[in-house]
Amino acid sequence: MNSVFMNELDKFVVVFIDDILVYSKNEKEHEEHLRIVLSRLREHKLYAKFSKSTTVTEIRSFLGLAGYYRRFIKDFSKIAKPMTKIDP
Repeated sequence: MNSVFMNELDKFVVVFIDDILVYSKNEKEHEEHLRIVLSRLREHKLYAKFSKSTTVTEIRSFLGLAGYYRRFIKDFSKIAKPMTKIDP
């Protein structure tokens, strides 16, 4: 996966074994990043398992876990704000 996403790594993609995390500053940018990632997967005849996509419950769980680190991360609440606005 690292070789597949070499150009995108640490710009808007993080890969851990077979998991792909796509991150963006806003929704429009995220749509473009997803297009790039899905195109790259198609080029390499790889498939995404959409059932592994992040749910609202998983985001809340992540925020609870990440909350532990808020004292170490400057402006944590500003960074996490878009995730806290997600409605089920």
